[in-house]
Amino acid sequence: MNNSPNITQNRKATHNYFIEDSIEAGIVLEGWEIKSLRAGRANINEAYIIIRRGEIYLLGSHISPLNSTSTHINANPTRTRKLLLQRSLIDKFTGQVERAGYTLIPLDLHFSRQFVKVKVGLAKGKKQFDKRQSIKEREWKIDKQRLLRLKNKKTLPK
Repeated sequence: MNNSPNITQNRKATHNYFIEDSIEAGIVLEGWEIKSLRAGRANINEAYIIIRRGEIYLLGSHISPLNSTSTHINANPTRTRKLLLQRSLIDKFTGQVERAGYTLIPLDLHFSRQFVKVKVGLAKGKKQFDKRQSIKEREWKIDKQRLLRLKNKKTLPK
């Protein structure tokens, strides 16, 4: 069993999007899905969130069924899953998505007590030059740390 509260993360999210805001939402799951999540068998890298008729749904997430899943249950690993949020938050996100050109993406799946939660990010897509700039900034931070470490080694008395 996985004792870590974090089940899976969407690592592409920060590379492909500017994350403006994030919120934690509940998710409607079946019993076999909970067992699979406890075993760490989930993937949300290609997942996205849509708003349909005033409700929020997670599409494209993949939860692999365990081999020990009952034979009378038809396990669909990529089914559409409903997210649970307060009406005021759904209305706020609906306005942002429809008018301001934002999108909703899942950032991670994690346990909160015995419940599974999804961290939903309100995001705006990055252009190619934005991605290059992010890579340059990240590499500069690494080089700066390396230079500071070398400088501190040289100035230390022996």
